[in-house]
Amino acid sequence: MACAETTAEERTIRRAQAGDDEAYGALIRMHQELAFRTAFLITHSAHDAEEAVQEAFIKAHRALRRFRAGEPFRPWILRIVTNEAYSAMRSRTRHRTLAERAREGIAPHPESRCAPHAATVAGHQRAALLRALSALSERDRQVVICRHVLDLSEAETAAVIGCRRGTVKSRLSRALDRMRAGLEDAR
Repeated sequence: MACAETTAEERTIRRAQAGDDEAYGALIRMHQELAFRTAFLITHSAHDAEEAVQEAFIKAHRALRRFRAGEPFRPWILRIVTNEAYSAMRSRTRHRTLAERAREGIAPHPESRCAPHAATVAGHQRAALLRALSALSERDRQVVICRHVLDLSEAETAAVIGCRRGTVKSRLSRALDRMRAGLEDAR
């Protein structure tokens, strides 16, 4: 049995698929905060996250007619956001590498690097958790972020990362074990 919110969202999706830009704007407003948090957790940059979300919403608008009625919208849009965030991260890495190569050829590059802002502002435990999360592979980090940071269900996580629910469970279990081991080693 569908809840009233789901029914309202489905009506909004149908209107947006029919070309109602106000309905699509309503969908964006419903999901923009979670979309930004998702992108930020991947990119670690507010600027890159904003750009990834904007690009994701543009791509989702173009693909909206292909969205299957009755399917959950949130995992669908978050998968697009996730893909765009990873693309932004790869692009940033390429640009940084090119800039570093150019600096090396022109002038000595500074050795000093600032500590991550989150670790500086947050307490020791939060910093340790962030280090343990950062030490995970991209794939493991993604499943932990979806399940425990964004609080997505297993089904939504599976849809976002493009795998089966059982794969989510096994990846999550292994990723959490790796994080625990990393936290214990840090003590």
